[in-house]
Amino acid sequence: MIEGQEGVTWDDWVALADACEEHGVEALFRSDHYISGSDESRPVLDAWATISGLAARTTRLELGTLVSPGTFRHPSLLARNAATADEISGGRVTLGMGAGWMEREHEAYGFDFATTRERVARFAEQLEIVHGLLHEDSVDFDGEHYALRNAPGLKRPDLTILVGGSAKPGTTGPAAKFADEYNCVFGTFDDARERKERLDEACERAGRDPSTLRYSLMAPIVVGRNDREVQASAQRIGSRFGRDPQTVLERYGQSGPVGTVEQVIEKLKEIEALGFERVMLQHLAHRDLDTVALIGRELAPAVA
Repeated sequence: MIEGQEGVTWDDWVALADACEEHGVEALFRSDHYISGSDESRPVLDAWATISGLAARTTRLELGTLVSPGTFRHPSLLARNAATADEISGGRVTLGMGAGWMEREHEAYGFDFATTRERVARFAEQLEIVHGLLHEDSVDFDGEHYALRNAPGLKRPDLTILVGGSAKPGTTGPAAKFADEYNCVFGTFDDARERKERLDEACERAGRDPSTLRYSLMAPIVVGRNDREVQASAQRIGSRFGRDPQTVLERYGQSGPVGTVEQVIEKLKEIEALGFERVMLQHLAHRDLDTVALIGRELAPAVA
């Protein structure tokens, strides 16, 4: 998972996608933000334009957003963005959706931020509309925020819909009705366990078998073949965000797989034992293609 708002150029995206396909990484997800949280001078490419471009020049790689805020696009536009990219890719796109949280980018570019309650309500309507447009021949919808009148469907029922959040009622309830996957930001193991339990309960309330909702986590990774390489990885990440390597190791070690390849594999297996089927590894030093190779050649086979 790449934080695209942190100065990732098109050449960087091409290099990342090529490395993923070369080394057997199964998926390349990106954030959907319009401004960096650490250096606002960093260039930012649009998420769905980037995904469509990568869809045309890759052959195996799953592509998606983690996640697209409901505040940026009308749901009809978002569904069509995703459906277009999915057709270009031959069915390799995941549409990640969330309520939105970064107030600064909304202020900067004139998006309505509203209150948390309003954003969550808008997201719930958006998720229902997107699901309908992908699955139904036509959609009528009358809500507080959106209205559709006999809108022709997009005929992409196999396009995966992912919801991202912290497993609170505003996202778990709609996800249990309309999503294929739910992705949580990884905190502690207790956090992950509690979020999984809340998702199970939401599915049960919706009359859905919890095993039919795929559970995943997003977590930062710092990895190397030995301690020296781990330190070097932490140094590269720290230099991007103004942190010393030890702070990187301590901070990310609390919320993600950090350490040697063997240590990271053990952490991933512990996450799997909690009931999560995959982890989106947040790769923060995006020009470090050696880490991409490690993920594809050593980590992925060990937990497949």
